[in-house]
Amino acid sequence: MGRHTSPHDEEAGHLFRSAVAGAVPLATDRFHHEPPPPPAIPRQRLADEQAALDESLHGPALLDLHLEGGDEAAWLRPGMAQSVLRDLRRGRWVTQANLDLHGMNREEARRQLLVYLAECRQLGLRCVRVVHGKGLRSPGREPVLKKLVLGWLSQKQEVLAFCQSRAAEGGAGAVIVLLKAK
Repeated sequence: MGRHTSPHDEEAGHLFRSAVAGAVPLATDRFHHEPPPPPAIPRQRLADEQAALDESLHGPALLDLHLEGGDEAAWLRPGMAQSVLRDLRRGRWVTQANLDLHGMNREEARRQLLVYLAECRQLGLRCVRVVHGKGLRSPGREPVLKKLVLGWLSQKQEVLAFCQSRAAEGGAGAVIVLLKAK
């Protein structure tokens, strides 16, 4: 779309060009420098790392595991008979419900586990399975959720015992949990 010029605009343009006809551009050795932007500060990552550090240093001791037969995790509430854990390991309790925590982050997994335990207790379920995964996709192939889940379970008063599930039920990627009667 062309611009419409009036005779007055043409005359003003002609006057300007004749006024600056002999002008020579100024030579300068100055440059305009923008200050570099401030470095990015990963505030959320720093806050997350600080929260994890605080939790590990000042939080309750997550777990007093005893390891038998390799690195199979097992836990029994103090005061309970060893036969309870032995029966749980041998599959004498029927698993009545399952919870799969694959793909969840720490907070989601914790929230889901707490809701699951409350629902199981409400329904009168005694023996349940929690699948936390083996950590094969975690950084360093470390089972992060496994350690957290075992710690959370040991803190819950309604949990009497837990042990690693048998190979057919998830092996090192799952745990069988015995809950108190309703």
